[in-house]
Amino acid sequence: MARRSTRTVQIGNLKVGYGHPIWVQSMTCTETADAAATITQIEELIAAGCEMVRVTVNHDRAADALPEIRKHCSVPLIADIHFTHRLALRAIDAGVDKVRLNPGNIGSMERVREVVQAAAAADVALRIGVNSGSVEKDLLEKHGWPSPEAMVESALRHCQTVEELGFSNYVVSLKSTDTQTVLAANRKFAAASDVPLHLGVTEAGRPAYGSLKSAVGLGSLLLDGIGDTIRVSLTGDPVAEVPVAFDILKASGARVTSPELISCPTCGRIEIDLDALMNELEDRLHGEDVPVKIAVLGCVVNGPGEASEADIGIAGGGGKGILYRHGKQVRIVPEAEMVDALVEEIRAFKAEKNS
Repeated sequence: MARRSTRTVQIGNLKVGYGHPIWVQSMTCTETADAAATITQIEELIAAGCEMVRVTVNHDRAADALPEIRKHCSVPLIADIHFTHRLALRAIDAGVDKVRLNPGNIGSMERVREVVQAAAAADVALRIGVNSGSVEKDLLEKHGWPSPEAMVESALRHCQTVEELGFSNYVVSLKSTDTQTVLAANRKFAAASDVPLHLGVTEAGRPAYGSLKSAVGLGSLLLDGIGDTIRVSLTGDPVAEVPVAFDILKASGARVTSPELISCPTCGRIEIDLDALMNELEDRLHGEDVPVKIAVLGCVVNGPGEASEADIGIAGGGGKGILYRHGKQVRIVPEAEMVDALVEEIRAFKAEKNS
């Protein structure tokens, strides 16, 4: 996959942009002022694989809690700021790694200058966040609605503002609840700038539909080689966002950090108990971090060809299966031993990869 070329931005201990992994981010839903609850949720997010965590800093009590939260957050910590530049300054003083800022709603150029100078002095990154729901009034009047063109013009305007202050350690996001707007805005911005992009379909909805909507929006951009960090925005426990984000990265081929399991639909040609085999295989591979493509096929029509296309595959039928590795037939195994054989090959694959 061709990846869009960007500058590199440093966010805490992570490098963002071309040549670096596409990192997964989420945001706490606790009251940030409740440091204990926020720390607990951050730990849950990190345990699920989250690599950057954002917290809202919407009043002084939230800012008061940041130093304690910072001490207990082992991944880059991001402060979400709106309207009050003083809270951005407090967040920087508290040691956050990035500040999410919309220069258009901070109030004045002088306040933007203060935040940018403080971020530069502390080696803190910024995210210029443009949402369709908060595009500046003059751009709405010019374009008639929060169109992709309006959003991109807003983002480029803010980029120019911080660049003129000598600051370049920032990323941009262009988010909307409308998938087509997200796609168009990010593609237009990607063509106009080398600034890394944080991707998201904002307010995507409840987990079932929101996951699909995010997959369509984020997956399309990732397939274009666009995107340097992502967040899946779902209503409910933010921990549920993390595996969805990693699955979108995996399905698009943008970043694979765990086994990809390929299996047949349950059609009338199936000659093995495929559902039971896949359930057992998923259980056996839970928590495995090797990026390997595994195919388990259940009929003689497409099975042999498609199983041989994976890193490791098995084509089953009539109580037995042909085991493939890198396209070559390894051996024939009984149905009862298929999962054991696959796991054995996966371990060998991992050992070779790590040697």
